[in-house]
Amino acid sequence: MADVPSIWWTSHASLLSFPCAHGQAGERPANPALWWVNGKGDEVKWSFEELGSLSRKAANVLTDPCGLKRGDRVAVILPHIPDWWLVNVACMRTGLVFMPGTTQLRAKDILYRLQASKAKCIVASEEVVPAVESIISECPDLKSKLLVSPHSQSGWLSFQELFQ
Repeated sequence: MADVPSIWWTSHASLLSFPCAHGQAGERPANPALWWVNGKGDEVKWSFEELGSLSRKAANVLTDPCGLKRGDRVAVILPHIPDWWLVNVACMRTGLVFMPGTTQLRAKDILYRLQASKAKCIVASEEVVPAVESIISECPDLKSKLLVSPHSQSGWLSFQELFQ
């Protein structure tokens, strides 16, 4: 920990503005900020600049169409896909409380998390939509449902459409 500058711990905003220790001040490292590869060999590679820009767009989705504000809790039930990272960083940018959950959660587990946290929003993939829909009537604090999928679902906002 002694080698990490104190600015690293002073603000989550420094995550995307931390200067490269090996270059001139303000330069970004040559390595990607995110390099994701799935089992089929598809890959996504984002620079720090791209991650910053994309996470700002994701933050706008969370604050505008979803109506979230600093301190609101967001349940995120996604596989570890690039959108998971965008939502994670977007929550840091906007002061939202990021609450990750695995796609293996059952309806009763999702219900407990949503009720106990008083989450205002859930961001989910299509495989958990049936479980969420089965318990939604018992979650009065939940105001928006954001679907991360190429398909649409009635009653859910589309992350891909809003992200454009």
